Amino acid sequence: MAILVTGGAGYIGSHTTNRLLDQGQKVVVVDNLVTGHRAAIDPRAKFYQGDLRDREFLSQVFEKEEITGVVHFAANSLVGESMEKPLKYFDNNDYGFIVLLETMIAHNVKKIVFSSTAATFGEAKEMPITETTPQVPTNPYGESKLVMEKFAHWADVADGLRWVALRYFNVAGAKADGSIGEDHHPETHLIPIVLQVASGKREKLQIFGGDYPTKDGTNVRDYVHVMDLADAHILALNYLNDGNDSNAFNLGSATGFSNLEIVEAARKVTGAPIPYEIAGRRAGDPSTLIASSQKAREVLHWQPKYDDIEKIIATAWTWTEKHPAGYDDQK
Repeated sequence: MAILVTGGAGYIGSHTTNRLLDQGQKVVVVDNLVTGHRAAIDPRAKFYQGDLRDREFLSQVFEKEEITGVVHFAANSLVGESMEKPLKYFDNNDYGFIVLLETMIAHNVKKIVFSSTAATFGEAKEMPITETTPQVPTNPYGESKLVMEKFAHWADVADGLRWVALRYFNVAGAKADGSIGEDHHPETHLIPIVLQVASGKREKLQIFGGDYPTKDGTNVRDYVHVMDLADAHILALNYLNDGNDSNAFNLGSATGFSNLEIVEAARKVTGAPIPYEIAGRRAGDPSTLIASSQKAREVLHWQPKYDDIEKIIATAWTWTEKHPAGYDDQK
């Protein structure tokens, strides 16, 4: 009896794997290690290296392990790259999801929690964004995730495969002890880049766009701590195990912070000056994304423990100080 975590060597997948194991679950991790890190995988988990699009490989995993549910993270997730290479995103994110769903159905595994994204909403006309806000993606990454939600819906209609889509907003932070954290190559997320400037790895920060219709002209985003996110995935699994219907939930803090506000909070946490410059906008970037997570709190009984942006940044800073080279220092 095991939970399969795809993309378990990645940022959110590794934290969720760790949490599942701490709660006594047996966990099987599948990851192709293209963007994930072998050192991020909890040694208590069973690990298979391979690609979800490889049907034979994935079938062998299901045949060897007694899998009862799936938590799916494996996907490409860079908005800018998706604008340049859209077909790469539909191939990896959507075709890979088809193979996963078909393999699950073939092995009578009928429960999956998967990562969707705030990017499915595009440039939303209402704030905060609720689950019923129209989904009109402005980039191929968001489109690929919306397609995944539609695939899951029809797999439920046809085959009774029950699912929960978790649409998260900006994920940040690290496990409090600094043992695992965020390490992307290239790094595109604001908070780790800000901390790279604070630690001297970058000379200055580039903020993309200073002319958005926001309080200070920079993007506004809703940040959720990675361990709170891990808890939400486990609660979603429990929700499905209790026999509930397929569903989708937004996960965020309901509070928006501009890029400049993040810089100021990071200055307080690190004591570093963190110089920055304003650059041009990035294609496909909505100006403001803020979530209402009321539904997740009421239905899943999700109670985020990190509700202060400085505390979220502080956990990321602990990881950065302990692992200045990221996972490279563990090779």
